[in-house]
Amino acid sequence: MDEHSKYRKILGVQFYAGDVHGAVERMRQGGLLVVPAAPALKDLVTNAQYREALLNADLAIADSAFMVMIWNLMEGDSVPRVSGLQYLRALLRLNEVRDPGNTFWIMARETSARLNLKWLQACGIDVPESCVWLAPVYGPEIDDPELLTAIWRQRPKHIVVTLGGGTQERLGLYLKRNLNYLPAIHCIGAAIAFLSGDQVRIPAWADRFRLGWLFRCISAPSRYVPRYWSARKLLPLMMRYRSESPVVEPGKEAA
Repeated sequence: MDEHSKYRKILGVQFYAGDVHGAVERMRQGGLLVVPAAPALKDLVTNAQYREALLNADLAIADSAFMVMIWNLMEGDSVPRVSGLQYLRALLRLNEVRDPGNTFWIMARETSARLNLKWLQACGIDVPESCVWLAPVYGPEIDDPELLTAIWRQRPKHIVVTLGGGTQERLGLYLKRNLNYLPAIHCIGAAIAFLSGDQVRIPAWADRFRLGWLFRCISAPSRYVPRYWSARKLLPLMMRYRSESPVVEPGKEAA
């Protein structure tokens, strides 16, 4: 596969069109990886900071089965879906990620961190306390000098961000722009939560058959059904813009 055919520009975002192993290998060079889901992608037209983060990522993987299906039908293409869960499983096989002190984990809250770290330990991955950061609730503008200092002290080769979509990408771009070196910043969101039990467990077969959304909706319908239903807005957006970045209409920019 030549270099050009490894990528597709969808809604202005350069998506990787290779397999999961190629994605992991590319990220060993450093940079920002994002895993945008359909419910967040629909906000490209209203969320300027989220859009900026995706457009400035070094690698975006096509985790959204809905986006991949729409694109392949419209363009007669065959872009493969690479899920965040697949990506995380492959990433955690690397010795350089498993080595204590070489990977810095940013987690959403104490309960999530406890479950995630317990699962990692069961997988033979010991994470020092100095390599775990409990993220605060970030506002529209992200500025976290304490986090930068913690990372500067450790200088890990890998940073794994496990926050919600829309926030983690902005944090990843903030780190990329403000650190004095370029680690691999993996914004994998809830992927580890599906394995650790912090959220509903999604078996490999369900992920392979693109049923992760269904498991989440069944586990917490009031939370996830409206979220995934809102993703329908991605269809007209892709039909209108295809490979181009959506134009923000006056008065529709999110505050």
